[in-house]
Amino acid sequence: MTDQAVDTSGPAEAAGTEEPAVRESARFFGRERELKQLRADIERAGLDTMAGRRSARARVLLIAGRPGSGRTALAAELARGLLESGDYPDGLLRVRLTGNDGTPVPTERAARALLDRLGIAGPPGADEDELTETLREALATRRALLLLDDAPDAEQVDPLLPDNPDCLVVATSGGPLTGIPGVRPCTIGGLDTGSAVQLLGRATGQVRITVDPLAAQTMAEECGGQPAALALVGGWLAARPTASVADATRRLRALPDDAEAPAGARPLIRAFRLVHDSLPATPARILRLLALAPGGLADAHTASALAGCSVSAARSTLDDFVTLGLLRREEDVEEPQYEVPGCLAGLLRALLDDRDRPAEIQLARARMLERTVRLLQSCRAVTEPEGSPARRRLAGLPRTLRFPGPDAAAAWLRARRPALLAAARAAVQDGELDTLARRLVAALVRALAAHEGTDAAAPDLYALHGLVLAVAVRRDLPRERAAALLNLADLDAGTGRTKEALARYREALDAGRAAKDPYATGRAMESIGGAYAELGDYHRASDWYGRALAQRLTQGEAAEAARLYGRLGAVHTYAGRYGEALRNWRAAAAGHRRLGDLPAQARALSETARVQEYAGRPQESLRTCREAVEWARRVGDVRLQAALELRLADTLDRLGDPAAAGLHRGTADRLLGGTSPA
Repeated sequence: MTDQAVDTSGPAEAAGTEEPAVRESARFFGRERELKQLRADIERAGLDTMAGRRSARARVLLIAGRPGSGRTALAAELARGLLESGDYPDGLLRVRLTGNDGTPVPTERAARALLDRLGIAGPPGADEDELTETLREALATRRALLLLDDAPDAEQVDPLLPDNPDCLVVATSGGPLTGIPGVRPCTIGGLDTGSAVQLLGRATGQVRITVDPLAAQTMAEECGGQPAALALVGGWLAARPTASVADATRRLRALPDDAEAPAGARPLIRAFRLVHDSLPATPARILRLLALAPGGLADAHTASALAGCSVSAARSTLDDFVTLGLLRREEDVEEPQYEVPGCLAGLLRALLDDRDRPAEIQLARARMLERTVRLLQSCRAVTEPEGSPARRRLAGLPRTLRFPGPDAAAAWLRARRPALLAAARAAVQDGELDTLARRLVAALVRALAAHEGTDAAAPDLYALHGLVLAVAVRRDLPRERAAALLNLADLDAGTGRTKEALARYREALDAGRAAKDPYATGRAMESIGGAYAELGDYHRASDWYGRALAQRLTQGEAAEAARLYGRLGAVHTYAGRYGEALRNWRAAAAGHRRLGDLPAQARALSETARVQEYAGRPQESLRTCREAVEWARRVGDVRLQAALELRLADTLDRLGDPAAAGLHRGTADRLLGGTSPA
């Protein structure tokens, strides 16, 4: 994100023929002195170099200025030039360190965003130290340029700095980054008068600047040379072809200053009030409600739900706001997104709180969340087969809430993903709409799993399950708490954090018991057994598997009981308790036979044969293995049959019958077309 939709500007050009009074696409000009200073700072030797030492960390250049001063645009232009020169072949990594609500972005989230841009998936649930260490390792062999935008302080920047002097960090901030050694600061203020006039002329057309150049210079002074304020005034003039620059200056001067605001921030506040107060009532209300857009990102559906208007009307209004300099439009997506500039986000929020009633604000937020839930449900439903209940429900939705196909839904999900995650975080943090928040998180989890798979989406799923847990704890919902803890523990276990997973499984067991939920308690006990098995504590693993088995038997869940017999057989095998292992594997085989699950019966028999061989009973193993082969052949499980044929061959080798062993190996090869199973 940047501070303003347009970039800083440079010396005024000679007035010529009239230009159209429309906003041109953003381009950078001016700030030659600042760019020259920054490039010189890059070339200048650091203290370590002058002392004959190679620097251990990346250099940091700081562009300091007020919000709306064009600091981000200057940083982006510097980065563009450096990338074009080829000095940083590994590209630009960019992240914003302050949210639109003014709060610092957590370091782990910023580090994960940078890793995503490198194509590296950080482990789900990893903490700040692990993610920043992974980031430093990834950048250790790269020549990359990092743009850390809107850094609130040095504590946000320092953990993200690469331990590699071949990288360069460009940070933007409102003040110094005290605590980071060797920072090269470049403080920017307002534009010079000529540059400010040229920026104004880009939006208004040169005729109005030419006929009254003194008024244009006066306007530049009234705006303090701030690009954001000049862009807003230019947008106001562009929407009024008959108004002169002098008219705009008089209106701007008539607005009272905010005595509580810093003097440097007052020009932007007055320019914003000029544009807002000139809007009709409905668009002005839509603009204020955009302060609720999650992450400062909105699309036509977001604005439509917030304002309670049609999607087409909302899209037209958002485009008008772009013309006025109030929003930026992202053009690289099929369905355009609109971004609230960071320098205007706080002004919108203050105006919303001042002009709109809390009940109306809460209603607008609820409408937005409900619309988001329905879009996510539609996004997931489009992946279901034709004729399924989900597709039938999808057909009954309004056309604006339907996606033409899975590809369009996946593209929407990718484009809106940052906003969707921000919406979930904001809904949970709000605390007043917990029912909607839970529905939103559940719908987002299902949509991500349907389009990306649980493995690819695991980091986001971990964060979402954490939000569910927060709501469950706040509302004292033990069933939801148990489910969230189980999901989080599964993700911990999948990334090797077995001890952390074990602790969560125990918490889930307590929550399941409090909710009197037999599924959650049984699942937790079984998972505790699995965690102990992973840690090599087979005694405790068999104890917890036994508890889970007893519950399944009490509830008459024959299939789950048969599966747990197999798990008990496995841990007893690992522990060398072959007698117990055989009893449990036989019970598993018998249970699967009663259920008619012949493939599972064949696999249980094959494990029984394995244990018999471990126990020194090769003849029994041979008979059991042949029985398993017969069952595998009946059900047509070719891979299992081939694996069992190879086990038979190994057993026959140990019994001194190489000829028969060769026959079984040949059978396995034929079953798999000459490729032995893993």
